[in-house]
Amino acid sequence: MASIVRPAEALAARLGLPVQDLDLLEQALVHSSWHHEHRDGAPGHNERLEFLGDAAVNLAISEALYLRHPGDDEGYLSARRAAIVSTVGLARLAGRIDLGRFLLLGEGEAQRSGRRRPSLLASTFEAVAGALYLDLGLAAVRDWLISLAEPELSAEAPIGSLKSPKSRLQEYTQRRSGDRPTYRLLDATGPDHEKSFRIEVWVDGTLLGVGEGPSRRTAETAAASQALERLRAIAESDGSGA
Repeated sequence: MASIVRPAEALAARLGLPVQDLDLLEQALVHSSWHHEHRDGAPGHNERLEFLGDAAVNLAISEALYLRHPGDDEGYLSARRAAIVSTVGLARLAGRIDLGRFLLLGEGEAQRSGRRRPSLLASTFEAVAGALYLDLGLAAVRDWLISLAEPELSAEAPIGSLKSPKSRLQEYTQRRSGDRPTYRLLDATGPDHEKSFRIEVWVDGTLLGVGEGPSRRTAETAAASQALERLRAIAESDGSGA
């Protein structure tokens, strides 16, 4: 009978890195919802590793951008970094290693398409980076991250396209009406380890978008993205341009 391949073992093979501590890498794949349902199945979930990986990812990306773009000022470098290490940016990197299929999720989280949720993929990606940092050292993690993020690191893009949806929406509305977007919490449901927020965004008395996510920030970003799409559609319909 064929032996069962552990998620960490399969991920290590996918990454092509000389992983030594499979237990640590496997902990990086453990979401709090899985740990809540399998208390004896792992020593803990991945949130502490996520904390460490966040620092490792930011340092590696910051150093690479600093060296590759000597003509960029601090503001432009910050915008570039923010685009890469944002929830959407990290989820994109996670997709390149097919991280979603290796996650250890609770039953409810898995049924809610957790393996494809950008915020969950981004946080797990950071946890994996944290585990690899402890196992292999910063140099190995830096080289891996730089290789994975090569398209974003080398891209030449206008600074406006690098800003977050919330920043772009605020700049757009202030330019058009002088008003700032207002974000309103509609509801927050679920237990602490599976919280879901629903937020709407208003500008000058008009509801422009509604977003959902596992944190207020993620839900606000989703609402801002919807608002920008709506404003763009309105601008195109009346010929004024966004």
